[in-house]
Amino acid sequence: MQTDDNTRHAEKMARIKAARDRMMAEKQGEKGLVIVHTGKGKGKSSSGFGMILRCIAHGMPCAVVQFIKGAWDTGERRLLTTHFGDLCQFHAMGEGFTWETQDRARDIAAARAGWEKAKELIRDPQIRMVLLDEINIALRYDYLDLDEVLDFLRSEKPPMTHVVLTGRNAKPELIELADLVSEMEQVKHPFRDGIKAQPGVEF
Repeated sequence: MQTDDNTRHAEKMARIKAARDRMMAEKQGEKGLVIVHTGKGKGKSSSGFGMILRCIAHGMPCAVVQFIKGAWDTGERRLLTTHFGDLCQFHAMGEGFTWETQDRARDIAAARAGWEKAKELIRDPQIRMVLLDEINIALRYDYLDLDEVLDFLRSEKPPMTHVVLTGRNAKPELIELADLVSEMEQVKHPFRDGIKAQPGVEF
């Protein structure tokens, strides 16, 4: 009986592999992607930083612009600026979440400065990936003009540059433009049980 199970499993896996090999043989194109991580669940920025670390591991120049968490002393910021500054530029432009600053004009000015830096980095064809961390929050509160961001990504992003945009409530128009969209869903979160944000998990 065990031999029959093993034989059936091997035959099934062989069929799957053949189908996958055919599918992969048809996928030969490469392009710079617009990638969106959104949703109410945790992991949007973490996923973006994971992609940045992959770029670093491949020796690909990359950059980060933080639109909201700039005032935080995060683990990602420490790691990238201390150990990988030669490959990854890090620009912390935000001053905190909107309920912390309580100053719309200041938030708009910080978002605009972040966007100007982002455009400069994206235009540089030597930089292969730019992470725009929490830019979706700036777009949600209209700190940035959505049409301007979309037009820039369509017309000025170099063909092989990847741009990753994170944050809740991604605008439908941005989702439509993007090549890859992932939505993080929240199932459980310790904050609801009185557990605060902790180093290594949230920052």
